[in-house]
Amino acid sequence: MALNQNIIRLAGPVIRGFDSASSLVDLFVRLWVANVFWKSGVASLHDWETTVDLFTYEYKVPLLSPQAAAILGTGAELVFPVLLAVGLATRFSAASLFIFNIIAVISYPSLNEIGLKDHIYWGILLSVTLLHGPGKISIDHFIRRKWMTT
Repeated sequence: MALNQNIIRLAGPVIRGFDSASSLVDLFVRLWVANVFWKSGVASLHDWETTVDLFTYEYKVPLLSPQAAAILGTGAELVFPVLLAVGLATRFSAASLFIFNIIAVISYPSLNEIGLKDHIYWGILLSVTLLHGPGKISIDHFIRRKWMTT
């Protein structure tokens, strides 16, 4: 019996430490994925002519003209990562980037194995945020605490 009590006494601080670290892990995951998509959006915007050419000749986005796909794709890569990073409309942003990520894989038939692995990795990280939520270090958490008390 004493062994059980010692284990419980020692495990308590470890469990509380993991609970405290989970907020930092949530933030890290959001920032990591946001950074990937943000950099891609900035690169697309920086060389707009090449971006439109890629959507014209490389990427096969269904139902959209190359110009519309380039505008919507670049917009998604610039808006949703910012929302994801600050934790505002976090689940919506994660879902939007998750869908965007799937469309990117489908619309780029020449994607190599390494590129596919990257997209799978980003999809998993987005799924974590989508299913788990933004965590305590987010505007969503602040809004929920401040105005949505039940």
